[in-house]
This record gives sequence, C-alpha cells and structure tokens, in this order.
Amino acid sequence: MKVGSSPVSPKAVQPAIAQRLLTWYDRNARSLPWRARPGIRPDPYRVWLSEIMLQQTTVAAAGPYFQRFVARWPTVVDLAAAPLDDVLVAWAGLGYYARARNLHRCAQVVAAELGGRFPEDPAALRALPGIGAYTAGAIAAIAFDRPAAAVDGNVERVVARLFAVETPLPAAKPALRSLAEALVPSERAGDFAQAMMDLGATVCLPGRPKCLLCPLSELCSGLAAGRPELLPVKAPKAERPVRRGVAFWVTRPDGRILLRRRPAEGLLGGMTEVPSTPWRAEGWETGEAERHAPLPLRWRPLAGQVGHTFTHFHLELAVWAARASSSSLAGQWVSLDELADQALPSVMRKVIAHALKATAAPR
Repeated sequence: MKVGSSPVSPKAVQPAIAQRLLTWYDRNARSLPWRARPGIRPDPYRVWLSEIMLQQTTVAAAGPYFQRFVARWPTVVDLAAAPLDDVLVAWAGLGYYARARNLHRCAQVVAAELGGRFPEDPAALRALPGIGAYTAGAIAAIAFDRPAAAVDGNVERVVARLFAVETPLPAAKPALRSLAEALVPSERAGDFAQAMMDLGATVCLPGRPKCLLCPLSELCSGLAAGRPELLPVKAPKAERPVRRGVAFWVTRPDGRILLRRRPAEGLLGGMTEVPSTPWRAEGWETGEAERHAPLPLRWRPLAGQVGHTFTHFHLELAVWAARASSSSLAGQWVSLDELADQALPSVMRKVIAHALKATAAPR
C-alpha cells in the first residue's frame, strides 16, 4: 500500500485522516431522522433501529419507515410488547423480512433480559438477534462512542481507495475491516463512524468519486495512482438464477380475497401471501400446479406474469384466477379495504395489482 510514492501504514496516517475527516464532518454531516443533534447523546434504540432498517435499504427508503416506527413504538420496550403481526405490517414494503422478525426478537431480549438497555460492547451486541459485525460496530461507536469500526459498503469503498487495495471483493473484506479498525480514533469514534459513512455516500461515490471535494484526497493512494473509480475491485457477479411459480387469485361473490400466511422461517417468513406453488427453476404444468392450489376450483390463467427480483434470484409468477362459492370459509378472506392492514411483501402486492387489473370488468 502506498500514499503517493512512499510506503505508509494505516497507523502512520490515522491522526491526519481522523482530523481532516472530522473537520469535514462538522461542516457537512447529513441531517438524518435517526441522527442526534450535536451535543446530544444518541439514543441506542434509535441507532439500532435505523441500522437494522438500513441493511440492504437506502436512506431515502428507510427514513419514512423509521419515523413511523418511533412514533408508534418510542422505546425498545414498546416495540417488544407489540404483536409480531403489527411489526410485520409496519415493515411491509421494506424488504428482507427476516430483519423484521429479528428486530422483534431482539427487542424482546433487550426488554426482558437486559432491562431495556442495549449493551455497549460490540461482542455483547453481536450476541443479540439480527446484529452482525457491522451493526454491532455501528451501535457501539455511534450510541456509546466506543472505538469500534462500522464497515459497510460505503466504508469498504473509502478504505479500498485510501490504501489502493487491489484484492477483489469479497475476498478483500477481512483486510478492509482491519484497515478500517486501524483508522478509528480514540475520541469521537461515533462521529468518525458517521463521517466515514457520509463520505462514502456523498463524495467517494462508486462510479464517479468527487475527489476535488474530498478532505482525504491528499492522503488517497487510489487517487495518487490515477484510478480511484476502479476501486474497490469486484469479482464478476454470478448470473442470478430464475425461479418460477403460480399464484392463485381466489375471490368470493362478496368480493373478499383468499390470503394465507407463509411459514415462520425461510424467505418472507411469517408474511401474508396470495397462495402459490413452491418457487423452483422448472416451469409448472397445469395438472402439477393445480395440486398446490388452495381450493379445488376451475382455474384460468391471467394474461402476463409478475416479475420480482430478490437478492439471490429472480422470480417469475404466473397468476391463475378462480371464483369460490359464498360459503367457502377455508383460509383467510379479506376485503380490498383490508389489504392495507396485511403484512404483504412487495412481490405479493405486485401479484394483487396484476390480478386486479387483469380481472377488472371492461368499461
């Protein structure tokens, strides 16, 4: 690793990086709904809640959810006392629903076993449901000013460029974490963690870094080498596989729609769905799919299909429609007005929108 043409260690540049970055942060910190004002100690509950929401989610998407959560459940004890179904409904649309289940479990552990107080130590934080290395570091640093590193994608990018790390991701992750930990100052660790996040989010951007605005440009090995935009190096992504399924749109004469709850564990666990076949690589023959139908009805395929991309695969759902009798009671029947109160993931909201459009009476 080099800064300019001279070999340099993280320890050697740490004081200069911390001083420059914190000075920049004092002037340029983002205003975020979960971020405490200067001089006010952050609330660990709000820090934890925001960090869980920000996993695999943008700041813009997480903001409204965070504000609704803290308005409804102002403390971790309030959240722990809430029914899981209410938490899942409030989370619906934010994605990665295992986070919501872990969020609720973590709140219950903190409320029941820790007296409503989050631990300060990163190792103790990692023992809680849903908290990994990054989240534990972020909570310890931001909420308690512990000298811990919070290494997310933004921070990995900043560090890879600062030290011109050529090893491709994800193999470079341990080295990048080690370098990031070496940069954490003994004072203002929380501000430093947030400054690194802000620098990666607003200046050290993935494709077009704003090096002229960067407070660390004179210390950046990637910039000195003339290729910061090429770092971090990423291994080629594997092609995302496609899975296929059939969703069953069932209505009754009273206008109610058949829904069901998915198993508690696994993808979209505990969420509400339009009944469907399992999702698999192969397509579904008519007779085979009908064996997974929720009721023995006369099914007709609707035109088109629903597509939705998850982290590790792309899903294609055909939608079949049928009408049940007014006496049919099997399953969970809801009116259109009640759909907003259901813990429906985004893919199921797409299915519902598709079915409503495809079955609407012509004008």
